[in-house]
Amino acid sequence: MNVLSVVGARPQFIKAAPFSRALRARHTEILVHTGQHYDAQMSDVFFDELALPRPDHHLGVGSGPHGAQTAAMLERAEAVMEREAPDRVVVYGDTNSTLAGALAAAKLRIPVAHVEAGLRSFNRAMPEEINRIVADHVSSYLFAPTRTAAGHLAAEGITRGVTLTGDIMYDALLANAPVAAERSQILRRLSLAPGGYALATVHRAANTDATARLGEIIDALALLGEPVVLPLHPRTRAALMAADFEIAPPVRVIDPVGYLDMLALEQGARMILTDSGGVQKEAYLLGVPCVTLRDETEWVETLEGGWNVLAGAETERILAAARRGRPAGAPLPLFGDGRAAERMVEALERDDDSPDG
Repeated sequence: MNVLSVVGARPQFIKAAPFSRALRARHTEILVHTGQHYDAQMSDVFFDELALPRPDHHLGVGSGPHGAQTAAMLERAEAVMEREAPDRVVVYGDTNSTLAGALAAAKLRIPVAHVEAGLRSFNRAMPEEINRIVADHVSSYLFAPTRTAAGHLAAEGITRGVTLTGDIMYDALLANAPVAAERSQILRRLSLAPGGYALATVHRAANTDATARLGEIIDALALLGEPVVLPLHPRTRAALMAADFEIAPPVRVIDPVGYLDMLALEQGARMILTDSGGVQKEAYLLGVPCVTLRDETEWVETLEGGWNVLAGAETERILAAARRGRPAGAPLPLFGDGRAAERMVEALERDDDSPDG
């Protein structure tokens, strides 16, 4: 079986690594990088650290408005798919790369497999929500990471081709957390003590493109009263410069970091504040309290037991959530057993006309 995988952004590189290993043990993979994340810190370092095979095709699309970016990806992905004629196309998550890969394959009548199918924030103002809904509705294989996700698909009338796999990012975390603890030197380089700082990430357009929301978030980080490490996404850096916002101690801005350094920062943090779906989930899996800088989350399971709290972008709500006590007990095991990639490959090996539940 020849499987074409479409990636383009750093969360997709993380998800693709365990899937690629499981797939290539038995089949052929053609890896396509759209170029959505294209600089070394947002792309190359992930391929190196995760031992992800180099792309067979790099579409070189880069950044740009949603319509122009998606159209360029769609055109170039379609040409590659026509040339390679894969048996299946795999897309990950909810980015423009996901949407373009799914649409290109569906129009060519190539069965689509969607990793992280069924996630819903129920906020269609988010581009990611539109991307994931469309990808689900054109897919033949829907890999749901949780029972909640499978339930969302069923509510939309999608039951055929759905497989409850568990979360592939848990596969990646189990494999790489011990490696990060052993190899990463970032806490030493930044003179950070475990448990002695908060970690923050901000990159969603809803926060970076709204000056008032971004200002409230930055104010909250400054008022936390403890060191805050902020790896700065290029989009966020540009937004801060455009708004002429200054970031001063105790907030410490650093460049984007690779996967192993990010895991080490997450493991060592007292608290994580983020608008990233993947970081919310990693915080939960690592047992680190999280504050989500959004009004909703597609990962509702992380709210169990108070390990994640929705705080939106209001300074006082963020501070109240960040200053709460540590939840009692440990996070519940809600994201599978770390064998999601194997289940996905097994599902792809079945005839796409055979239903699965």
